[in-house]
Amino acid sequence: MTRVLALLAAVFALGAAQAQELMPPDVLVKQVTLEVVDLIAKDKEIRGGNRAKLIGLINDKVIPHFNFVSMAALAMGQSWNKATPEQKKRVTEEFKTLLVRTYASALASYSDQKFDFRPLRAKPTDTDVTVNVRVLQPGTQPVPIDYSMEKTPSGWKVYDVMVGGVSLVANYRTEFNNLVRESGVDGLIKNLSAKNRALEGADRK
Repeated sequence: MTRVLALLAAVFALGAAQAQELMPPDVLVKQVTLEVVDLIAKDKEIRGGNRAKLIGLINDKVIPHFNFVSMAALAMGQSWNKATPEQKKRVTEEFKTLLVRTYASALASYSDQKFDFRPLRAKPTDTDVTVNVRVLQPGTQPVPIDYSMEKTPSGWKVYDVMVGGVSLVANYRTEFNNLVRESGVDGLIKNLSAKNRALEGADRK
């Protein structure tokens, strides 16, 4: 799973440059992915292990182009409807923090992989599309990374990512539903919060 996370993290960056909301989703993915991996490759502090700076880069370039409310709702499934508005807010915040820290750890292992950006198969009027990318590494089969994206008033947003055919959201759904069944939505929030504290502590070492 660590290898998959590292590969996904290498193309997880959908930056927030000016006017990108108007770009077609495939163009957006290609342009900003290449921009961000270039920034990482050239930043000696990040390559040297400056986790705070890497997280700052993710917050600046990645967060604006992901719909974490949709991701949290999909990850919780039917349990989402059992949550209060405040609980939904807390789950979304903790889930976002967990993903940022998880991918910061994986992105730190980026090692100059190459990317094959596939042509977008969608109509101009489509509001829900899949952007296909392949991660190329010498001596291994290409790994497919598929971004599920929806068009919103503020631009195209990612709401799920498939790595080698495995959904990021679905990967969390079983765990989330088990936690809700055992200890309620508050139990899920406490679990996510504990994971985030542990990752934060590890970053400080």
